[in-house]
Amino acid sequence: MSEHNDDTSLVTGTVKWFDPVKGFGFIVSESGGPDILLHVNVLRNFGQSSVADGAAIDVRIQETDRGVQAVEVVRIVPPAHEAASNLTDIADMDAEAVSNAPLQPGRVKWFDKGKGFGFANAFGSADDVFLHVEVLRRSGLSDLAPGEALAMRVIDGKRGRMAAEVLAWEAALTRDDD
Repeated sequence: MSEHNDDTSLVTGTVKWFDPVKGFGFIVSESGGPDILLHVNVLRNFGQSSVADGAAIDVRIQETDRGVQAVEVVRIVPPAHEAASNLTDIADMDAEAVSNAPLQPGRVKWFDKGKGFGFANAFGSADDVFLHVEVLRRSGLSDLAPGEALAMRVIDGKRGRMAAEVLAWEAALTRDDD
């Protein structure tokens, strides 16, 4: 439930860019107007620490002395991904098979955005799960922090266990299809 004043309004837009290291980014509203500041704390209240550039986003905004700011994230839709992918393990997979794989709880071991990959531990398994930046983008995320809780659809790729979909833990709890 929102605790914001009545002087907020709901806006649909697109993430222009978001930098988790800087702790903020900007949204472009569908209806035009100035860019909307998205602070990492507002994003964390939604249950994510990052969001992919180009993701569709619904936010409650408030006008302040410093400009228009998001005060609540209502919904995030990952950006459409390109058909061609340099991650052949994912490109060759049946989308229905991926969506039917169960969500597994896990925790990020490490993730290096510059290298484009990292690893997570799946709950109840000693095997590491490979995390690729392209899978994060397709899932609407741009970065992960060590220790961050998440839910993953894990598949057996050509080089071992890998995440085919990654969700922030809080987002996974509210999914209707699982």
